[in-house]
Amino acid sequence: MECADVNPVCRRALLTGCRGVHDFLLPWHCLLCGAHGMPGLDLCADCAADMPRNLSCCGHCALPLPAAAASCGHCLRHPPTWDAAWAPFRYGWPLDRLETRYKFAGDLAAGRVLATLWEREPVLPSSALPQVLLPVPLHRGRLRRRGFNQALELARPLARAFGLPLHAQALCRVRATQAQSDLDAASRRRNVRHAFAVAPGTHLPGHVAVVDDVMTTGATLAECARVRRQYGVARVDVWALARAPLPGT
Repeated sequence: MECADVNPVCRRALLTGCRGVHDFLLPWHCLLCGAHGMPGLDLCADCAADMPRNLSCCGHCALPLPAAAASCGHCLRHPPTWDAAWAPFRYGWPLDRLETRYKFAGDLAAGRVLATLWEREPVLPSSALPQVLLPVPLHRGRLRRRGFNQALELARPLARAFGLPLHAQALCRVRATQAQSDLDAASRRRNVRHAFAVAPGTHLPGHVAVVDDVMTTGATLAECARVRRQYGVARVDVWALARAPLPGT
C-alpha cells in the first residue's frame, strides 16, 4: 500500500508515533551545552533563546543597527546591487560556533540546527516573495574538498517552507577564489569580481533571491546580484542566515 493511500488521520498518527520512537531512541540533545534538546531540534530552549536575532537592522542590507531603518548610511551613499536583504540573525555568539562547526568542520548536525532555526524564524523577509531561490555556488574544487555547499543545504528547507522552487545549478562559479574570510572589504570585492556566471540555457524569472550562509561585506552577494541583472531579472533579493555587524559593534 502506498503512503498516499493511508487515511490522513492514520497518517498523522503514524508520523506522531514515528517521532515518539525517534525521541525515545535518539533523544534530541543540545549541540552547544549538551542539555536535552527541543522537539525536532538539537538545541535546548536556553541556547535557542541566546541566538542573536537581527531585529533592528537596515532594510536594504540587513546591517544590524541600534534602531531599524529603511537604509543605513552606507546604503544611502552606495546603494547595493540588490533590492532588499533578509538576514534573521546577527553573526555572533553562539550562532557563530555552530556556523564554524558546520562550514569548516563538516558538522552536518550543526548545519541542520542552523537550517531549522532559519526555517522556524517567524519574521518573513517581505510581502513579496521571490519566484525562485538561487544558492551561492562553490567552485568545484572547494566543493570536492568540503563535500557540500553550505548555502545550498540551508536553502533546501527554506524552499520547502515557502513553497518555492530551488535552482541549485542556475548560478556557477567560473573561477576559484581565495577564501573571503582572509580578506578586507576592498580585497573581497576584487576577489569575487567576474567569478560567477549564469549556467547556459538557464531561464530566470523576474524576481529571484540569492541565498548564502553569512553576509559580511556583501561582496559575494553583490556580484551574484550583478550577474542576475545582466540576464534581465527585474528584482534581486539577498537572503543570508546571519549578517555580520560592523567591527567594534
